[in-house]
Formats: sequence, structure tokens, C-alpha cells
Amino acid sequence: MKDRAILLVDDETDLLEMLQSIFERAGYTRILTAASGKAALKIWKEAKPSMIILDVMMPGMDGIAVLKEIRRTSRIPVLMLTARGEAEDRIAGFEGGADDYLPKPFLPKELLLRVQAIMSRAYPEKERRIYLEAATIDLDKAEGWRGEKPFSLTAKELQLIEKLYENAGRIVTTGSLCETVCGEFWQGYETTLSTHIRHLREKIEQNPSKPVSLITVKGLGYRLYLKGVKR
Repeated sequence: MKDRAILLVDDETDLLEMLQSIFERAGYTRILTAASGKAALKIWKEAKPSMIILDVMMPGMDGIAVLKEIRRTSRIPVLMLTARGEAEDRIAGFEGGADDYLPKPFLPKELLLRVQAIMSRAYPEKERRIYLEAATIDLDKAEGWRGEKPFSLTAKELQLIEKLYENAGRIVTTGSLCETVCGEFWQGYETTLSTHIRHLREKIEQNPSKPVSLITVKGLGYRLYLKGVKR
């Protein structure tokens, strides 16, 4: 989540620098800044950030005007900042399509929590648990269960199952899987890959000799089927 780009927009240089510092100290790695409404629209169109934190009171093109222009074509999350806390300003922001509203002054912690909540709603993370016909795998813990029997995954097995899961239902070539665990110099690794696949099947299949989740596609590679998906 913290590798997503955030655009900060405020005409006050000191506040803009403070906002940038808050996010960088919190671990955000892609912070963009704009000191005017027109500059904000230009950066938004070119850099395509994942979220905008937008000051309402700016000379020239104010935050409400910027928001209305953005909302003509985009549903990017927008958090409005303003020195004024009147209900009319909040209503104008929400009617314009703002996701949230934070009056100045504010605590850095509150700002970060609001941004985290908005980003989580807008960009829900893909579930890191895989459900197969006979087994469940927790990718974050590199472990799983077949029935009530727990098992752990080796580093290579975890890399392989993640690659297969990212392409669930589609063929993943032998070369692509070899490259995943060995890098670009994978030639000659095919036999070892077959061994890793066999060990994976012994853990995730009810009958490893007749797999239903991790299927060989002869001459091409392998395909992973999730639970309940028609083959």
C-alpha cells in the first residue's frame, strides 16, 4: 500500500513540505507535490497517482474546482484539507465527490489513519490465502492444511505456488516457473522443477498421483485450479 503514489496539493510551501515529511517518515515511497490547482491537474494526468490530498483554499483554481475537474473522468480517492471547519465547506467537498475531509490543524497520526482507511477501501489487497480442493495455503506464513493435517512450504515451493496463484486457471510455462525460482539462467533446471512440483502435490493433493488442483499441461507447463472453479 505504501508504494502507491500520493499527490499532495497546497499553495503553502511550508505545509506542503511538512505533509511530504509526514508521509516519507511513515514509509510512503512515492510522494508527488503541487503548489497550485493547475499544477495538480497536470501532475494527476501525467503521473496517475493513487490518491490526492487536496487543500480547499488556494488562489486561482481552488480545491473544489480541481476536485470537480477530476471527478469528470476519475474516481481516484481524494482527501480534502482546509483551514475552515464550517459545515458548508464540508458539504461542498462531499457534494463535489471528496472521499473524506480533514480540517486544519490536524495531528499527523489522524491524517495517516484517514489515508490508510481510504486507500484500503479503494484498493483492497488480494487475499493471501489460497483455497484448493483438498488444501488451504496461507502465503504470508508459508504454511497450509490438508484436512486437519498441517504442512509447511519450502522457499522454492512458496515461490512456485505464488507464481501459479497469480495466474490461477491459466497455463504457466515450465520456463516461466524455472525462471521464477532460478532467475534468467534456468536452463537445465527442468528436472529439479519436476521434483518441486511432486513435493507440492504430496502436500496439497488428496491423491498426488491423480492431481486435481496442480495439473500438468503436457509439453507446456502447469496450471493451478482453485477450489470450486470449473475445469
